[in-house]
Amino acid sequence: MKNIILLAVAGVLSSGAAYADGKLNIYNWSDYIAEDTIANFKAETGIDVTYDVYDSNEILEAKMSAGSSGYDLVVPTADFLARGRQAGVYAEMDFSRIPNAKNQSAQVQALANKQMQDDKSGLVYMWGTTGIAYNEKKIAERLGDNAPTDSWSLILDPANAAKLADCGIAILDAPTDILPNVISYLGKPGNSTDPELFEQAGEVLNKVRPHLRYIHSSQSINDMANG
Repeated sequence: MKNIILLAVAGVLSSGAAYADGKLNIYNWSDYIAEDTIANFKAETGIDVTYDVYDSNEILEAKMSAGSSGYDLVVPTADFLARGRQAGVYAEMDFSRIPNAKNQSAQVQALANKQMQDDKSGLVYMWGTTGIAYNEKKIAERLGDNAPTDSWSLILDPANAAKLADCGIAILDAPTDILPNVISYLGKPGNSTDPELFEQAGEVLNKVRPHLRYIHSSQSINDMANG
């Protein structure tokens, strides 16, 4: 059975096959739902939910491409969803069974449809951008009051990264999030597909790699909360 893409909360309620079996298997990003969401859903519907998490598109894609994942609903980003659809991994979403889809932002959905390369693959669950979180006091102590906190040079310039290394620099383990920003830092379009630019971006990352504490997509959430 193909996997149905869940890009919206309403999609959880649209899976007739899963509801008939009284079970729902969901694969989603870390920290994308509230702690009581699953319990509340089961109390309201009586459906048992197995909820697993991942922290990168690459992990999701590898598991889905292997086949027989057992999941009913997954939440890839729009570009990875398009690749999966082309490979026959994902099923078309039946919007007639998601009446609240009409409440979706038409502008946001249009952007997603462009990336998904159709308007039948999924419904946007959330959107956002990739940026830098930092301790303002620690940055000022090491780089001064004029530290480039509005620029990727804050961590991509080796001189800056070296001074901040003892604070602990972490970047996402997600090439599709990181590389476009590195390319933008180089003054080129972040959505470029030029292989040479990706090589240049790799060189930038290699120069600051010695100053990184780790590369991980979810560990930094707790680390930042703990100071």
